[in-house]
Amino acid sequence: MRSEWLQRTGSQKAIVVFGGWALGSAPFAALQGDADVLFVEDWRDLDGDLPDLGVYQSRALIAFSFGVAAAGHWLALYGDPFDRKVAVNGTLDPVSAAYGIPPDMVEATASALSESSFSGFCRRAGVKPAPAIDVEARRAELRAVAQRGMAPATRFDRIWLSRKDRIFPAAALQSAWADQSAAVRWLDAAPHAPFEVGQTWAEWLA
Repeated sequence: MRSEWLQRTGSQKAIVVFGGWALGSAPFAALQGDADVLFVEDWRDLDGDLPDLGVYQSRALIAFSFGVAAAGHWLALYGDPFDRKVAVNGTLDPVSAAYGIPPDMVEATASALSESSFSGFCRRAGVKPAPAIDVEARRAELRAVAQRGMAPATRFDRIWLSRKDRIFPAAALQSAWADQSAAVRWLDAAPHAPFEVGQTWAEWLA
């Protein structure tokens, strides 16, 4: 995994974003707020600690898509430094017929991955334009996520799910979070990447 600061102004608040597969930080570019924001991606491995978050008075996690399972695995390995944890359109068992994306679909995506097929994925996810892609690295990432399997049980304070998600089936999202249904909030019209211009980080942490 690798990380980069999207915003670092010396705030007393930190937000760590565990991103999805291949989309980079683009889905979050328009979100506004005064917190320092660290973006983490690339789930080929989960090696490496985060920067020292102890200097912040508050620390929040937003885990998106495949980043939800990555967060579950990472927290089990390194401990939980966060005051609040939010999941968005992902599950702890991301490559799963019942609770995620069916395994044969993930393998088909990996096998046929190209710049053209990735552009189609981005359209379905609601991300335009498609970012640049390293095909071999992202193919390896898909297979690593599938091989890693289900993350340990992790409680989230808020879980945002899109009814019109075209990446994770809505039925799988609902089933995956049945035991945390009190934390779930459904988004009726939003795509897989539901973040929009004019929104704030605070809205997603609510």
